[in-house]
Amino acid sequence: MQKILLLGDEAIAQGALDAGLSGIYAYPGTPSTEITEFVQHSKFAQENHIHATWSSNEKTAMEAALGMSYAGKRAMVCMKHVGLNVAADPFINSAITGANGGLIVVSADDPSMHSSQNEQDSRVYGKFALVPILEPANQQEAYDMVHYGFDFSEKYKVPVLLRITTRMAHSRSGVVLKSRRDPNEGHLPDDLRQFVLLPAIAKKRYRNLLKTHEAFIEESGSSPFNRYIDAADRTKGIIACGIAFNYLLENFPGHKVPHPVLKIGQYPMPRTMIEKLADECDEILILEDGYPVAEELLKGYLGRGLKIRGRLDGTLPRDGELNPNLVAVALGLPDTFGLPVPELMVGRPPSLCSGCPHIDSYLGLTEALSELSKGRVFSDIGCYTLGALKPYEAINSCVDMGASITMAKGAADAGMVPAVAVIGDSTFTHSGITGLLDAVNDHSPITILILDNGTTAMTGGQNSPGTGKIEAICKGIGVEEAHIRVLRPLKKYHEENVRIMKEELSYPGVSVIIPRRECIVSVDKRMREKFKNK
Repeated sequence: MQKILLLGDEAIAQGALDAGLSGIYAYPGTPSTEITEFVQHSKFAQENHIHATWSSNEKTAMEAALGMSYAGKRAMVCMKHVGLNVAADPFINSAITGANGGLIVVSADDPSMHSSQNEQDSRVYGKFALVPILEPANQQEAYDMVHYGFDFSEKYKVPVLLRITTRMAHSRSGVVLKSRRDPNEGHLPDDLRQFVLLPAIAKKRYRNLLKTHEAFIEESGSSPFNRYIDAADRTKGIIACGIAFNYLLENFPGHKVPHPVLKIGQYPMPRTMIEKLADECDEILILEDGYPVAEELLKGYLGRGLKIRGRLDGTLPRDGELNPNLVAVALGLPDTFGLPVPELMVGRPPSLCSGCPHIDSYLGLTEALSELSKGRVFSDIGCYTLGALKPYEAINSCVDMGASITMAKGAADAGMVPAVAVIGDSTFTHSGITGLLDAVNDHSPITILILDNGTTAMTGGQNSPGTGKIEAICKGIGVEEAHIRVLRPLKKYHEENVRIMKEELSYPGVSVIIPRRECIVSVDKRMREKFKNK
């Protein structure tokens, strides 16, 4: 059988292709982006017409995947953990509608917030929705879980949540491939009312989900991804979830752990195995990357006064991702983290690229606002968020996708006039349009800068859904055409750009300024391709 070296993200994508995928839907977000890109670049996917285009946001992606499942085909939807917040409405309800064709929801969590606003744990969403959760310990399991997940989804007619973390997504390992399956033939659900969540139908389907949840627990007890590994030293037992199992093994020569270990890769938690570990061991140490989800569940399951150690009692840090050294310390082994970084090592925070169009946009905006009090610029999530740092210090907020416009509206409602919103072109079509509609309907005195660099730059330069449509969208929503201004953010136009910004800042209504210039990285990439093909 063929064995290839893959990132965790790539293993999931290859697993989906080999398991009969018909469509993948996503909005780019680190650390999940490479899953969809792998499918998009796959010759097999192109030749077999597997759908793989970016959605406007995670909610639309989730709904499109649910629609493909409704039609009987196997679908996958991918996002980072905060994207699951955006997709929460259809995700939670999909547990009640159920699935028809296999449906896997991949959520890539980011413990330690390497590129995120928080480090939430998607397992909480899975538990909330009462859907089965898969969490791989390595790239081979990530690949295998996709096959297993599609089969499980179709067996129980339920979506399956596949939860990974940054280290799993972006580390490589050899993966043995399975034989490729053909995609499903399209077919409608046996019950054509299955997806109609009127209260009378939804109540029945929810009761059915609750009954089926018991079967999910039984499946976890016999899952190939949950293993009880016995050992002689029962002074402590260890529960290791997902990638934490690898961190545990790295602390022992030959991967021989002297204590009994319960490896968890499938949820709900396998109760019989947990009770066996509790019966045999004096105390339990729980290793999990993220929230103390298993730790809290275990205390509820057992309720017998057994000592349970983990993130809640301080044995492991309450925040940040795990690593082998933290696990070693929790086990009472030597701390091998090493010496602190010398002070002579200067930190290098991220910065806007040299030649980035956002630099000229911020310089113009800062000058246009120079005669007003500070603290009135609400920003959003993208490369341009780096405008908060020196030397620009041009923005005052970054909360979630689309929040810039609505926060500016709220500040204006509170009397902060003018209030300014800064949002990127891709973020605008992701979550900014509805906020703009609110502002137009309320005649809010806000000025919105839609920084249009023609791409979703922060996640690697994916196509932006709004390219070539932004002015039409703003006009269609109701922004007056005279107050939709397009600028060219270049130094030679600085004075003109400042003048236009000041004009719009003084307008007592909704105005939209669109600084438009291609991302400098996209220009470089495009020029390299141009000369490469000559």
